[in-house]
Amino acid sequence: MRKEGNMRDFMTLEEVAGYLRVTRKTIYRLLEGGKIPATKVGRQWRFDKAAIDKWLRRKSVGGKASILVIDDDEVIRALFEETLGDLGHRVTAVEAASQGLELVRKQDFDLVFLDLKMPGMDGAEALRQIRSIKPELPVTIITGYPDSDMMARALTRGPFGVMSKPFSESDIIMAVNSFLRSATARTLR
Repeated sequence: MRKEGNMRDFMTLEEVAGYLRVTRKTIYRLLEGGKIPATKVGRQWRFDKAAIDKWLRRKSVGGKASILVIDDDEVIRALFEETLGDLGHRVTAVEAASQGLELVRKQDFDLVFLDLKMPGMDGAEALRQIRSIKPELPVTIITGYPDSDMMARALTRGPFGVMSKPFSESDIIMAVNSFLRSATARTLR
């Protein structure tokens, strides 16, 4: 689908469903309501990746969150800061678990993204300490090691979200939007 001079990426219905991590049925519902940008080519729907990314940003849940990112990888921290900062969220990013724990003690955050494997204190231990400081603070573990012993240790600390590396801007946006939707639902109960 890519032409020289036209660097647009087009996805099929199956590809966009996988990209957004939803079912084909959900994509069809969005299409029926005219809620997702798409083009019909013959009898097939095609989705411009850039338009989908722009749509995701616009659909970002209205509330703005205060988010802490704890990851030793500078590129990952920058990705979170740029992606979420562009959406108006307040993002604080640190490279060490000890720095993150100090911030959790001193500030109120709506959500924490926590790398599992870091030098010094790993994410499982950091999660244990976060739970002792603020038991209700939502934490999403970001990891390239979902089947590791560290993940098993983290699982003993109660519910949390998981984002597997590698991930994209859209994965970050969807994770935050999901959190904000569930937080809104909890406050409406």
